[in-house]
Amino acid sequence: MQLRDKELPGAALLELAEELKNAIRGRALLLVNERVDVAVAAQVDGVQLGELGLPTDVSRRMLGDTPLIGRSVHSVEGAGDTVQSGADFLLVGTMFTTRSHPGEEPTGPGLLSRIKDANITKPMLGIGGITEGNVGQVMSAGAQGIAVITAVLADPNPGAAAERLKSAMADGSAENTRMNQAAGLPVVPR
Repeated sequence: MQLRDKELPGAALLELAEELKNAIRGRALLLVNERVDVAVAAQVDGVQLGELGLPTDVSRRMLGDTPLIGRSVHSVEGAGDTVQSGADFLLVGTMFTTRSHPGEEPTGPGLLSRIKDANITKPMLGIGGITEGNVGQVMSAGAQGIAVITAVLADPNPGAAAERLKSAMADGSAENTRMNQAAGLPVVPR
């Protein structure tokens, strides 16, 4: 779970992070978007940094060795730079048109494939406009997971929406494995 609120002041964001941490009780990881200070204060599982956010090495010094650091990337070059900087995973997008990033030109799942073809082996999560109908494309292109907002929160039954996405993700991952095996490529466990 990622806590993302670009408008909330630090103290209020910290309070919310602590409330979420207590509500989750270890059933999921909790990451804070961009605010390394809040992540440190709340002792959450990590941060998600934008492509132009704090440098990874600075964030690592602040967080310590254990918390995860994810970085948003929008190109193969950005992915390579992110891996070199020491990030633990990549948030790749924007896959499809999305309301949370209006005006951004979608890269499509092909960007995941190009990053994978560049032998970048960090875990990748697809983001941006992902739905039950297109998540298979994202997983087949090489993502190990996804990040969504609307696909879950806009559904009248968010729990059921999350379960449908999970099932569709598994189908897309299985297709990716079949394609890699057919091409004689090594299969990386997810």
